[in-house]
Amino acid sequence: MIVLQSAYFAPVGYYAKIYAHDKILVEQHDHYVKQTYRNRCRIQTESGVMDLSIPVEKHTDKTKIRDICISYGQEWRRLHLRAMETSYNSTPFFEYYKDDIQAIYEKKEKYLFDFNMRLLEFTLDAIGIKREILTTDSYFEGEPGIEDARELFNPKKETTDTDSKPYYQMFAEKFGFTDGLSIVDLLFNLGPESVLYLKEKSKTI
Repeated sequence: MIVLQSAYFAPVGYYAKIYAHDKILVEQHDHYVKQTYRNRCRIQTESGVMDLSIPVEKHTDKTKIRDICISYGQEWRRLHLRAMETSYNSTPFFEYYKDDIQAIYEKKEKYLFDFNMRLLEFTLDAIGIKREILTTDSYFEGEPGIEDARELFNPKKETTDTDSKPYYQMFAEKFGFTDGLSIVDLLFNLGPESVLYLKEKSKTI
């Protein structure tokens, strides 16, 4: 088992960790922290890497991720979907997945945690990874036999994995292979074959 933080279309490495474990425990009682993958994902565009951030309602520093409400005062859903379409419209599998993704955005989930869980469930199903997904009943304090990877993925830290083998990316000729991107980058480029890449990456992360 592994415990991970809630994440918005998490990085590829996050899903490699999921692949390597039978049971996944998603933390829902940690305090929400700004500028983390809890409310942002990283995609590759024609101009370079872009961070897409979900705005949230006002909260205190001690508000649990479980209780963070998404703000719909801005048109972030349209902007995020448009950014993905502009960047990935020419990838082999964008058209195959775009309607399902758009349907999740249109449900207008109240809580960020619930929205992230819907995306997690969709992504695992799309890739073909069947794992038992659980959520914490209280803040996870650590337990023998359970890997704690809640702080492993952070946009403020260097995400490049020197052992990562490149996969096909739309703008590789311009930027070279870019590691640490959102799982959507892998999904739109490789589709069902994403699972083969995650299998190999899980051995190095």
